[in-house]
Order: sequence, then C-alpha cells, then structure tokens
Amino acid sequence: MPEVELSAGTIDYQDTGGDGPVLVFGHGLPMTGTQWRKVVPLLDGYRCVLPTLPLGGHRRPMRPDADLSHRGVARLLGEFMERLGLDDVTLVLNDWGGGQFLVTEERGHRVGRLVLVACEAFDNFPPGPAKAVAQVCRVPGGVRLLTRLMRVPAFRDNPRGYGGMSLRGIPDEILAEWFGPATRSRAIRRDFAKFATSAPGRAVLLEWSEGLRDFDRPVLVVWATEDRLMPREHGPRLAALYPKGRLIEIEDSSTLVPEDQPERLAEAIRDFVEETGTGSDA
Repeated sequence: MPEVELSAGTIDYQDTGGDGPVLVFGHGLPMTGTQWRKVVPLLDGYRCVLPTLPLGGHRRPMRPDADLSHRGVARLLGEFMERLGLDDVTLVLNDWGGGQFLVTEERGHRVGRLVLVACEAFDNFPPGPAKAVAQVCRVPGGVRLLTRLMRVPAFRDNPRGYGGMSLRGIPDEILAEWFGPATRSRAIRRDFAKFATSAPGRAVLLEWSEGLRDFDRPVLVVWATEDRLMPREHGPRLAALYPKGRLIEIEDSSTLVPEDQPERLAEAIRDFVEETGTGSDA
C-alpha cells in the first residue's frame, strides 16, 4: 500500500489510478478505506483515492504533538490532496463529518464538490449514541477497554452502538480490522482518544457550520431514512446550508450507506459528478 509523509506523520492510502475524475473518500472512527469496499468497484472510470486517516484504524501512530481534532484532521486531508497534486476533487464523506471544514481552510480550493453521506453535522459531533464512546475515551485506559468490549458480540452488535450503523451488519473481520491497530498499539490508542474527545461545544460547532455557507460549489447530501445516529432533519437542513446543495434520501439504510446500499450510493455519486463536472454551473 502506498504511503505519504504529512506534517502529522505517515499515512497509508489506496489509489485506483487513471485519468478519470478524482474522488477522495473519508471514513469514520476508527474505520479505514474498507468502509468503501463495496462502492469503489462500482465507480469504474473514476480515480478513487482512499487515505487512512488517523482516526484510530491507522497502522502507524502520528507524532505526539499532531493536531487530531476534527479541524486538524480536515487540514491533514487538504495536505494529503496537495502532496498528491489532486485538484477539482469530489470529497466524499460518510459518518465522520469534520472533513467538511476543509472547505473553510486554505487548501479547501482543491475541493470541487462535496458528497456528504449520512455524516455528522451542526452540533451532532459525536452523534448522540456515540457520545458515550467519547466519554469512555476520556478515562485513562478507556480506549483499551473499548477495544476489548468490541470482542463481545452483545456489545459489538448493540443497535445503539456500532451494531446500529448498518442494517445489514458489519462483518466481524471488518470490525476486527478497524479496531485491530488500537488493540495492539498504545500510541494508536493515544491517537484514537485525541480524536474521539476533540469535538468542541455546541456554540463553536454551530459557528463552524455557518462558515460552510460560503462554499459555493456543488454539494450532494445523501441521507439514510433509518439512521439511528444522524437525525433525519439534518439532511434537508444541511442541503439548504450550502448555496448549491441538493438532497436525496436512500431507504432501507442506516448510517453506513456504503454497507447497506452501495449500488444506489454509487449511482448517486456518478450522476452527481457527471452533472456537475468541470465548467458546470449546477
């Protein structure tokens, strides 16, 4: 797997290559690009780039002083695009919503359009049921306890936790991959906790959200109708926040739309990029 050195440390990434439109995929806590394993094969003709962000599923710990807050990781995403020379990027996010804040940063000019799929928004950082995870991560040894609990089926499959993120169920081997690095490495657990506990208060989050109104490029909001983590009303509200926002809802899916409805999501992404390609005023 290729890697790139960023200011916070070395991260791995996947890159399908080619000359097609560039899609950069973000992921959730503590996930990796495997979150998109069902979608990417359906996007033939596109260059799909999937960085493993330092959200706890990464294999190499970041530097101890790395800024792993939501905005800090968003800046790293912009730095990643710069290092790879990626422009007019379609940035696709699911679950983690902090990548939106890149468009208010200096490197945000590299983002040509956004696809926001059932992700954190407004003051929903972290999402309601996930707030308990953030509290656990504030306690010394909390992340280690969490990784141990994820081995217990009753905890792992609880519908108010990771078990509720997909109506189809996340395969055990995928969850083991996501939580494996934090299970084995104290430094990764440190990074996990830094990110998981980094969300500011409600007033700051809403102020940041207001800043997104200045992003005047196309935005597709994809919301899941049976999502337990992302409020249903946030879909239309988020689409209305962006001057060129549009909304579609996907039924029979929870938060991880790439897991539950990959074909419908891939079709929506493809249609959106084709309609809003370079030179389009859509």
